[in-house]
Amino acid sequence: MSHLGDLPMWAAVPIAFFLILGSTLALLGSLGLVRMRQFYQRLHAPTLNTSWGTASVILASMLMFSVLDTRPILHELVIGVFVMITTPISLLLLGLAALRRDRVKDSPDLTDLARTRRITGRDPADPAETAPED
Repeated sequence: MSHLGDLPMWAAVPIAFFLILGSTLALLGSLGLVRMRQFYQRLHAPTLNTSWGTASVILASMLMFSVLDTRPILHELVIGVFVMITTPISLLLLGLAALRRDRVKDSPDLTDLARTRRITGRDPADPAETAPED
């Protein structure tokens, strides 16, 4: 049924540590998602979960199956790399879409800087950024 009884203590301690760390970070990310009120604040909370939380759980899984199978198990790195790459990109696109939506609606959630600054990050009111180059 379960081969966890065959796991040596020297491997069980770091596996338990990484699992507890990953689940704690997932809990913190979920609490941050529930607790924060504005959409822009909520963009930050899931990144904590997907970056360090996922990495911790994947490290624990890799270590456990590598010790139990007595050979290195590395295919789980593909999952981790996929999650690490896609999460920031999708959150960036969600943030840009929300910013464009709020600019069109002239939302009160936007700061004055977010209303005037373009998506490129340049401030049109700043003469140093709009001055022609010699």
